[in-house]
Amino acid sequence: MKQLSLDNLRAFVAVVDMGGYARAGDYLGRSQPAISLQIKRLEEQLGRKLFHKQGQRQQLNSDGHKLYHHAVKLLSLNDDIFRQFERSPLSGKLRLGLPSEFATSLLPDIIGEFSSAYPDVTLAVTCDLSKHLLQTERRQEFDVILALRDEQELTDAAEHSVLLDELVWVGQNGAVPDTSPLPLAVAPQGCIYRRRAEHCLTGAGVDFRIGYTNADISGLTAALKAGLGLTVLARSTLPEGLTEIKHKTLPKLGKVGIELIVQRHKHPQASEKLAEFIRTRLSVIG
Repeated sequence: MKQLSLDNLRAFVAVVDMGGYARAGDYLGRSQPAISLQIKRLEEQLGRKLFHKQGQRQQLNSDGHKLYHHAVKLLSLNDDIFRQFERSPLSGKLRLGLPSEFATSLLPDIIGEFSSAYPDVTLAVTCDLSKHLLQTERRQEFDVILALRDEQELTDAAEHSVLLDELVWVGQNGAVPDTSPLPLAVAPQGCIYRRRAEHCLTGAGVDFRIGYTNADISGLTAALKAGLGLTVLARSTLPEGLTEIKHKTLPKLGKVGIELIVQRHKHPQASEKLAEFIRTRLSVIG
């Protein structure tokens, strides 16, 4: 019976998550040639290539994407088994910063699972705009940061990128408001969603107005359900009760990068474990 090497799968997932062989090697404490050999052995065992070269970077091909989601689940199951049979050495207070829409879509699953696995770790969550979380003077306030990046910024943030997500128009009942200018319900200035909406509508020659402003996703959700307009969100954060809207009058919005920054200066082991939980959850909803 054939069996996959978990070490090779872990190397493969690290290459994808870290954005390259060298960074994966640093993350796993191995040399770049060692990581390359593990990927080669995995490809030989599967009889499929998993990457194609794009410029100077190795990009996942279709087979690689298929394997990635299975590999993340398999490694997560392996790690969960070990966690069940070991005493948790992790303790302390972890400070997590993230936009409010991810607190709604991501945290409910993570908090329960993480707290069960590491009962001595306290999780302190702060919700704010990505722009504020990424400010140099604010970064030191957090152990782990989940934030959004514009596509053009992803090269600089490649080390931390975990997912590219589609931006979509969101509203009530899948309908575009029959008014002009188009009403928008958005976060305050500085929000990446608001900036992309304004830029794309202006470029498409669509008149719009800001009809409602709220930095919190629950406030925006209530406004949208009340029919106060449309907003823009990453597809993976679509709130329950709202729908993605596709209409010929609405311009395409492109993608947004989701990055995970782990600052290991205070609680390195606990921070990395929390990051693993978040990466796994993002791979499922992404």
